[in-house]
Amino acid sequence: MKIFRFLAVMVAALAIMAVPLSARAQVSVGISIGTPPPPIPVYYAPGPPGANYVWEPGYWAWGPGGYYWVPGTWVYAPQYGLYWTPGYWNWSGLGFVFVGGYWGPQVGYYGGVNYGGGYYGNGYGGGYWRNNAFVYNTSVYNVNRSVVGGNVYSRSYARGGTQTSYVGGQGGLRTRPTAQQAAYMHASNHVAPTAVQVQHAQVASQNRAYYARANGGHPATAAVARPYTTASKPANFKPVTAQDRTAAQASVKGRGAAATYHAPAAAAHAAAVHHAAPAAAAHAAPAQHAAPMHAAPAQHAAPMHAAPAQHAAPMHAAPVQHAAPMHAAPVQHAAPMHAAPAQHAAPMHAAPAQHAAPQKAAPPPADKKDQH
Repeated sequence: MKIFRFLAVMVAALAIMAVPLSARAQVSVGISIGTPPPPIPVYYAPGPPGANYVWEPGYWAWGPGGYYWVPGTWVYAPQYGLYWTPGYWNWSGLGFVFVGGYWGPQVGYYGGVNYGGGYYGNGYGGGYWRNNAFVYNTSVYNVNRSVVGGNVYSRSYARGGTQTSYVGGQGGLRTRPTAQQAAYMHASNHVAPTAVQVQHAQVASQNRAYYARANGGHPATAAVARPYTTASKPANFKPVTAQDRTAAQASVKGRGAAATYHAPAAAAHAAAVHHAAPAAAAHAAPAQHAAPMHAAPAQHAAPMHAAPAQHAAPMHAAPVQHAAPMHAAPVQHAAPMHAAPAQHAAPMHAAPAQHAAPQKAAPPPADKKDQH
């Protein structure tokens, strides 16, 4: 057993070294898990609490008590014009490892996982940046127009029905990044999760109710309007027990060195920038929405989990640097947080040039509900 674990760690280390530095920064390294995460739960995403908030979908992470759910929530991007690419679990051959999420000028590959809320397995259909103001898709979110400065549009998306939360292995998704996504994996313009995102996941990891061991893969609260903080914890908070920790260790297949991000020098300033009033609507291009995102209107009664589970063919989404590199031995972060906050200089003051102009459509009926 000791020899197997040693070999697992060595293979994981070699796999990490084989990943280019630009892509390696996005790989969560540390623990390989023998069992896959539970399916993505079906839930309703709350509307944005204010202007320029960007949706971070909920996901399964690994904590001291095993797999736990990090609730979906609204967060500020570290800079104007950046989009969130979710992380995903990937089978390495010896276990499941987590590939961390990141910010960037486009949405990259996230395994084809249907997280809902605009992230239906390929790209993002929940909104786009326009002149430093985020424009929300009312077919995906139940938006209060008064709190977002009227920056809305409506566009529906087709969807599938899988809730599978991992790539590869038995029963996993069979997706692969496109050539464009593979190239984006090596881009240097990826930005780490913010301190707010990291703290949100850390607080969730301390609450036993979010662990699959306690909730059977069905968290009671799958999404919250604002991120958790040490001062604002989940209701009915209960700590992880010693029995939970012991049971979780039985699923750990291997451990490697943990890779971390460096704290950003200007993170606090960047977040504050997003409190400014949205700029007047101009002719901006919608963020990577040229191609449909296989999404279904999130505010319809039907669940938003959409991306087809059987993506034998490559997805049509913007690349993430995480896909291919993860087919090696375990290299996953024990801590679910994808890393230390991003550190990027001055906020971007213009909408991404690569987005095609959104199609105008009549706003959906007010009584429609948005579903994650």
